[in-house]
This record gives sequence, structure tokens and C-alpha cells, in this order.
Amino acid sequence: MGEAVGQSLPVAVGVLISPMPIVAVVLMLLTPRARSNASTFLLGWVVGIAVVGAVLVLVAGAAGAAGDGTPPTWASVLKIVLGLLLVLLALRSWRTRPRGGAEPPTPGWMRAVDGFTPARAFGLAVLLGVVNPKNLLLVVSGAAAIAAATPSTGARLGALAVFVVVASLGVAAPLVVYLAGGPRAGAVLDELKTWMVQHNAAIMAVLLLVIGAKMLGDGIAAL
Repeated sequence: MGEAVGQSLPVAVGVLISPMPIVAVVLMLLTPRARSNASTFLLGWVVGIAVVGAVLVLVAGAAGAAGDGTPPTWASVLKIVLGLLLVLLALRSWRTRPRGGAEPPTPGWMRAVDGFTPARAFGLAVLLGVVNPKNLLLVVSGAAAIAAATPSTGARLGALAVFVVVASLGVAAPLVVYLAGGPRAGAVLDELKTWMVQHNAAIMAVLLLVIGAKMLGDGIAAL
């Protein structure tokens, strides 16, 4: 299990730092339904990543794994493919970043957050966590790293639990700040939101490039 956690931890950190889900929580915390919507968003985020990750890990287990601790060939090839996709997404994100102080386009869901119900907050969490292509690729990459690291189903699911917890820390952090920060929490969260929206493309480009390069290196080394 330790090796599986170690292999997937960098990917979990990448999910943790993804700006848009954090911005979503911050926006919800600035609305009248702050606690209920933000808490439900966090629940949806955890459930979405856990369910999709578990399915991927179990499917990988059913596909077969080497019994001598050596990653199977399909896992190495999958890592290479995922690494290439992540690098391509990183390049696309970097090329489409706002330049010269230009304001980034505002997604429609941001303008609608004020009217969100807990059910819509839950749905948005699933959408951003495991339907959004960038995050979905990260979750798939994490599951692939876990599946390749150990043939034990129990160890895989244990490592996945650690992955989900780490990947959820970024979404949980604004809620903790809101609950513990007192009167200044609103100003702190608003500044965080503004900075993350402005630099979302650059942050994602760096994250995807680093994780993609790691996946590529791991896959090539294992062949």
C-alpha cells in the first residue's frame, strides 16, 4: 500500500491545487447558503472522486496484474498515454492563458452560484471533479498509478482512500477558513478567489506539465 500511496500522491496534490473547484467553494461561501452549499459541494467532490477512482481501480484489478511486484505492460503503456495527454493539456492551458492583464472569461456556473441549492452544489462538485477533462485525467492517472503499484485489492482501495483525502484538502480549506476565520474570512476568501481565477490557466499548465512528465517517466522506466 505504501508504494501505491507514494506513486499516486503527486497526482492527488495536483487535484488538490486545481483552482476552479476551490473558487467554486469560495463563491458559495460568499452567498446566503454558505455552509449548506459549501458542505454539500465538499461531499459531492469526495463522493465523485471516490466512486470513479474505485471503479477504475477495480477495473484495473480485473484486467490483471503481475504477481511478482512488476507493473504489467498495459499499466506502463497507460501511464505513457496519460502522461502525453496531460502534457498536451498543459500546453493548451498555457497558450490560452489571459495575457496583458486581460480578464479571463467567466464560466456560466460562476454567475449562477448565488441561486444554487445544495443539490446543484453537489452536482457541480461532481462535474468539476470527475467530468471536467483536466480533473478526470488526473483521477485516471492516480488510479492507474495505484493499480500498477500493487496487485492487492485491499491495498489499492486503501491507497485510493488516501488519494481521495489528499485530493479533497484544497476544496475543504476554504470551508475551514470560513468557519475559523471570523469576520476577516470573507475578505481573505474573496482575495483568494480573485487571484485563482486570474491565474487558473497558468496554475493548471504547471501542474499538468509536472504530473504529465512524471507519468511519462514512470511509464517509460517500467517498460
